[in-house]
Amino acid sequence: MVLEVIYVVRHGFRSNWTVNPNTGDYIAHIKSPTGIASDPALASHGVDQAEQLGDLLQTLEPPIDVVYSSPFYRCLQTLQPGVKKLFEKGKAKGAEREQQGGVRVENGLGEFYGLARFDHPSPAPLEVLHTHFPNLLNPTYTRPLLVPSTRGESIPTLHDRIAYVLWRIISATDRSGVRALLISTHAATMICIGRVLTGEMPDNVAEEDFRCGTASFSRFRRRAVNIPGMGGKVGSGRTEREEVEEWKENEPERIPAIDWRDGNGIAGGWICEINGDCDHLDDGEERGWYVTLCFSFSFLSAPFPSPLPIFHFHFHFHFHFSYHSPSLLSSQKPHPIHPRPSPQFLYLSFSNLSLPFPPPIGPSNTSSTS
Repeated sequence: MVLEVIYVVRHGFRSNWTVNPNTGDYIAHIKSPTGIASDPALASHGVDQAEQLGDLLQTLEPPIDVVYSSPFYRCLQTLQPGVKKLFEKGKAKGAEREQQGGVRVENGLGEFYGLARFDHPSPAPLEVLHTHFPNLLNPTYTRPLLVPSTRGESIPTLHDRIAYVLWRIISATDRSGVRALLISTHAATMICIGRVLTGEMPDNVAEEDFRCGTASFSRFRRRAVNIPGMGGKVGSGRTEREEVEEWKENEPERIPAIDWRDGNGIAGGWICEINGDCDHLDDGEERGWYVTLCFSFSFLSAPFPSPLPIFHFHFHFHFHFSYHSPSLLSSQKPHPIHPRPSPQFLYLSFSNLSLPFPPPIGPSNTSSTS
């Protein structure tokens, strides 16, 4: 038996933070339980969303066997209501049964930060997370498959990171004899998961292809895989097992390449059956997100051609996110892949920048998601 289905959820509606791009100082609007400014808890609305998502998780078929999560607090908090019920019922038994059950905290599924000349915050270590989520986490899963650079990532590197981590996760679960896997993650990584699994990488990275509202739910079903010595067949896709080297901690920015583009996908490829659905949420889809402007913190420290006038001003730099009202959601049913049109709003402000105008925008980089 090999893995057949991957469920993906985004964390619920969270508290906010700001960052000074000159110093790299992160400031939380509400104190984080872990003491890390960019690691906030869910807002009260997000807690409600987590409960509603948890009810959905009880109904899935095939039921969840293994759970992986980003190490950030909001992702684990979103999982907590539903996954605790699953483990109590014995539905999320894990491949190693009682001794190995629990959520596997994987740094490689963590938040996306844009390239910077300073260090972005790292998530809390496992020993801290265990104090906040007792009896929820897998006690033996202590070595992450990959740890993202604290200096951030480009958009291509983000996709490479997700491709490598998914390849490793799928390879491990194929050997374990489980059918269904759940992943809890963030907006940008949820988009990348959809692209990497299906092999569908748009020419324009800003294309709104895979939806990711807060506490949204996606389902991917495997095409075909018939791995020698393991058996199992689903759909129709490539069957060979790709050989991939391991990521090395002493070379953190060198991510092993995976051939997933051009429709290949990972491990035979996957079909998106449910795309960022929010029908289980009382208020429908909120805080959708997509990559729209490529930005790097690092350009602030780069030399600029002279003469260029320097403008000092209060500056707000924003990422775009989509908000759909309940009335819009109730009147439109989206295609599982193609998104509905939506108004765009602005999110995440940076303040008090001093930079040449107009600022040079470099290669495909961005600074934060959700």
